[in-house]
Order: sequence, then C-alpha cells, then structure tokens
Amino acid sequence: MNFDLADLRAFVAASDHGSFRAAAEVLCISQSALSRRIEKLETALGLRLFERTTRRLELTTAGRGFVHKARHVLNELESALLGTRDLADRMSGEVTIACVPSAVAFFLPRVIKAYHDEYPRIRLRVRDETSAEILTTVARSEADFGLTYIGTQEPDVEFEPLIEDPFVLACSREHPLARKRRVRWAELAAHDYVTVAQGSGNRMLIDQALANTAALPRWFCEVQHVPALVSLVEAGVGVGVVPKLGMPQLGHATLVSVPLVEPSISRTLGLIRRRGRALSAAAQRLYDFIVQSHL
Repeated sequence: MNFDLADLRAFVAASDHGSFRAAAEVLCISQSALSRRIEKLETALGLRLFERTTRRLELTTAGRGFVHKARHVLNELESALLGTRDLADRMSGEVTIACVPSAVAFFLPRVIKAYHDEYPRIRLRVRDETSAEILTTVARSEADFGLTYIGTQEPDVEFEPLIEDPFVLACSREHPLARKRRVRWAELAAHDYVTVAQGSGNRMLIDQALANTAALPRWFCEVQHVPALVSLVEAGVGVGVVPKLGMPQLGHATLVSVPLVEPSISRTLGLIRRRGRALSAAAQRLYDFIVQSHL
C-alpha cells in the first residue's frame, strides 16, 4: 500500500482535533499538505475516512474503525523507539499536560527533570489552568492528559487518584490564628477573609462542604486563583483558605498554614485522560513518571 507513517500521523491528528486546521498546526505543516496526506491514505486504503461538514470534521464508520489501528501502530513504533537508549536520545516530539496551578510545584519539577534527562529532545508543554479549563482541554485533545481534582463523575474521562490534599488556613506568622494547632471554620467569621472566586473548583468544594452549616465565612476580597490569594495573605491583607499544596512547600518567612476542622475538607488530586483513547508512547511515559513518583 502506498502510504507512510506521516500519512497515519496526519489522519490521527485530524481525528483527535476535529479539524484539518488544528491538526496542521499541531504537526507544523500547512493545511493543504495535511489534506493531501489524508487523501493519499484514503486512496491507498480505498476508504473514505472523514465526512467533511461546514462545522466539524467527522469520522466515517470506516474511519472510526481504522483510527484505533492507526493509533496502535504509531504508539507501538514510538514505544519501541523510546525503549532504545540511543534512539531515545534522538527522539523528538511534544507532550502537553494541563495542571491546576496549586499543584504544579509539588508534582512537576522532579518529574520533568527526570523525563527530560531520559528524553532530552521531547518538548513538554505545561498549561496551568483552572480545573474546569483542564476538563475542556483534555476533552478537546488540546492536552494529552491533565492533573486536577475534578473529573471523577465525567463519563468521557478516566480519573486516576494520586493524593488527598486538605484545605488549610493561610495566614501570616503574626496573625492571632497562627498560634493555634487547629482552627474551626466558625472562627474565621471574626477575621478579614479572602477567597477564590465563585465558579472555581476549590470554591465549589468548600461551598458544598459548608452548605448545611453556619460556618461559611463572609469574604471581603475575592480573587481568581490560589497563588493570588496566597500573595494577598502574605501581604497581610487578611486570612484565606487554600489547598495545602498551594502553600509554599518549604519553610516560609512570613506565612504559615493551620489545619481546619469542623469540618475537615480535602480534595483528591489525580490524573485525567480521555476514556477509550490511548496516549502516545511519549505522553504515556510522562503519565507513568508522575504516577510512580507518588506511589
């Protein structure tokens, strides 16, 4: 048959992204070149792989059956190359991971360094996004997989839990609450309180946990992301509640975290990927690196 691996890659990319334009951008080729590769593949197979509509590129029945075989061939080849030391040094490509900002520092630096040492020519793209954005990014194949805390109830997403991350009180060392071993949620009512915005995943978890209590503190300042909240607390603006991983990992000169009780609230951080879709060999290796680093 007169087709090659570049034609298979073009087909799989177009299938994943639902458009020739997006697939061409990912493969760093022109849209016309990508279209020619897919036409070449269709001619060689004697099959029509896509239905072209004005809104979106849709796989035909034959295309849906063939895409799994094409992805398997590409993944097997890439896996074989990654397993060979000399070839791994020369392997190129790109892996994209979407990660909630509060978890970047804890999960990724050691993993990225180890991965880069083993596969120096594979580029890594880290997208620090909100939990909702990560779900969308993974569902649209704009990221190979995500690191987040929501997705367990999504039918099209596989969620692999890694660690429990409790919410803690963030306050300055000089604050009266900093001297306590633990703080009840109800105690926060007497202090200036900074919170993440409504609609964020962390805010949703907190609001749900406190919905049937009188312990939900009244905020006076609202921010979009945990790092911004931590910066305001560090500046002495008030106190706030953040995931423990959102706090500085080493001893901090001015910030402390205090356990929160009555109730204790935590989130489960894990990896998400599209259900039923195999990762590329390079993405699977990074995924496995993250899992192994936290066993």
